[in-house]
Amino acid sequence: MTPEVVVFLDVDNTLLDNDRIIADLRLHLEEEFGVASSDRYWAIFEKLRNELGYADYLGALQRYRPEMDQGGAGDPRLLLMSSFLVDYPFADRLYPDALEVVACLGKLGPTVILSDGDVVFQPRKVQRSGLWDAVGGRVLIYIHKEKMLEQVQRLYPARCYVMVDDKLRILAAMKEVMGDRLVTVFPRQGHYAHDPAAIATYPVADLSVERIGDLLEFDTGKLLGAATKEKS
Repeated sequence: MTPEVVVFLDVDNTLLDNDRIIADLRLHLEEEFGVASSDRYWAIFEKLRNELGYADYLGALQRYRPEMDQGGAGDPRLLLMSSFLVDYPFADRLYPDALEVVACLGKLGPTVILSDGDVVFQPRKVQRSGLWDAVGGRVLIYIHKEKMLEQVQRLYPARCYVMVDDKLRILAAMKEVMGDRLVTVFPRQGHYAHDPAAIATYPVADLSVERIGDLLEFDTGKLLGAATKEKS
């Protein structure tokens, strides 16, 4: 039976404080290799993100490696960087009440992680944070999720949808495709959510909250009503 509502949830800076994770990685790089080497890694990271369209921390590390290996000596500390990333305590970086919000939104219908990222690090992040289990393994990770909406709707058919994301650009792109069948929810968390250019460029979401935990205080019945008003 097709559910009335499916709830899509972004990960980075929506349920998980990714800005803090990046700050921890930056500090670790500076302490291990120095500020100049850290800055070089992030320059490679940004270049790769522009090429791929998503953040690839391990890919940037792989590109960073030849520069550290110059002269043939290498640096054994670099080999531990992948462990720092893969074994990072992501569960400690969940926003307060994030898992409770996932459970609460599950009363509306199936919850699905809908994220961008690579096929190694991003799934690891979702698993180790506890989000994979919180949504019952319903996890979708794409290069550009807003371009995959036809496939997403085939995988999770519903009469209406809710999307929770910290990027107005993503919410606007999805709304343009799905129209009134989609209710957009904008938690104003992380650097993207406070980008003045983005705020000025894209339309406001159907619902905005200061923090993801605020959704616990929101009447989920009203959110369901907003999602199904066109169907009543």
